[in-house]
Amino acid sequence: MTATEPLPLFPLHTVLLPGAPLGLRVFERRYLDLVAECGRNGRGFGICMILEGEEVGAPATPAAFGVEARIEDFGSDRNGLLTLQVRGQRRFRVARSRARDSGLLVGDVLWCEDAGTPSLLPQHAALATLLGELLDKVGGEYPGLGHAGANLRQLEDAAWVGWRLAELLPLSDEQRLALLQQDDPHRRLDRLLEWMDEE
Repeated sequence: MTATEPLPLFPLHTVLLPGAPLGLRVFERRYLDLVAECGRNGRGFGICMILEGEEVGAPATPAAFGVEARIEDFGSDRNGLLTLQVRGQRRFRVARSRARDSGLLVGDVLWCEDAGTPSLLPQHAALATLLGELLDKVGGEYPGLGHAGANLRQLEDAAWVGWRLAELLPLSDEQRLALLQQDDPHRRLDRLLEWMDEE
C-alpha cells in the first residue's frame, strides 16, 4: 500500500488547479500558524474545495481531492491582513483527515501523479488552438504564448492544455473538481469538449 503524507489543509469555496495562481487573505490564527509553519519547513499546504461548511469558524468538510499550494509572494492589504499569492502544484487525494486543537485540518494524502508529459491527441487539437487564442487575449502570465515558438511545446502538452483551459474557461467549481479527480489528461480534455458541446 502506498504511504500517505501529512499535509495541512486550507478548505476554500473554490478549486485550485495545478499551475494556476490564487490570491488569499489570511486572518484566522490557525491559518496564520499554517503560513508560519510552511515558511519554517519550506513546504506547501493543501487547498480543497469545501463541500459543507464555511471558510471561517468550525472546520469545514473538504472534497477528497485537492492541490498543493506553494507560497510565491506575501504582503498585507490596507486593513493590515496577510495576503498570499500561491500557485497550484501537485494533485492529491485525502485518505483521512483530523483537526488539530486549533481547528486546522490536516490530511493524510496520497499524491496523484500524471504519467510523463502526454502529447495532445488529434481530436483535441481544436482545444489547443482555442487556448492559444484565449492566452493571446488575456495576456497576463502567458502573454503572446500562442505565437511564442519556445512555448508552443506547452500547447502540445495534454495536461498543461487541460489545466489552463480549466483555469480560463467559465466553468463551475463542481466542473473543475471533476477534472481534478480525473487522472487521465486526455479524459480531462474529452470532458471539456463534452461541456463545450453542451453550451
